[in-house]
Amino acid sequence: MKGLVYKDFSLFYKSIDKKLIIIAAAAIILLLVNAGDFSGLLATIMFAMTVGMQNVMSFASDEQVRWKKYQLTMPVNSFLAVGSKYVSVLLTIGLSIVASIFLYFVAGIIYQSFDGTLLFVSISAAIIIPLIWTAICLPLTYWFGFRSAQTMGLLVIIPIFYLIKYFEDGPGLVSLTDTISTYILAGFLIAIILFIFSYIVSVLGYSRKN
Repeated sequence: MKGLVYKDFSLFYKSIDKKLIIIAAAAIILLLVNAGDFSGLLATIMFAMTVGMQNVMSFASDEQVRWKKYQLTMPVNSFLAVGSKYVSVLLTIGLSIVASIFLYFVAGIIYQSFDGTLLFVSISAAIIIPLIWTAICLPLTYWFGFRSAQTMGLLVIIPIFYLIKYFEDGPGLVSLTDTISTYILAGFLIAIILFIFSYIVSVLGYSRKN
């Protein structure tokens, strides 16, 4: 399984979409310039979305080269074959966390403002968003193919975009610290449960096509 995890993790970097990176970088810069003290958090949300989208795009590479046919000849059961994908997603979250910390401190330097609570929220968002994103899209890939997962990934952008706008323009950020522990705990619980359930559904989808 280690070889499969290495393959999937490497594929994430090799399949990075330059257009996606350019668009994400432009959006992050705009948030850092315009979002004030909360720009680090909002930029983190945007970066975490990018990690989620890139994970979905990397799943397409296996489908395009018909990796499934080769993988079926390997002495690896469906639990390990699918598990390697989920482990590789967890590894990419490390990149999301590092970027979150970096973006927070860049925003802190720009606005001369450092808040431990916002850093905690930023790191939490860096973990929760990619988990939920891939937990939704991976089962679709195994059951219906990459195109359906890609479409759903694009639809997931919509509520997250409005979340950013709510925090940026509305009272969301002002009242955030009052209920932060409840929101973060609920977010982690939802992400973990969804991720585990997603793995089970993906195994069933993978096994169905054996």
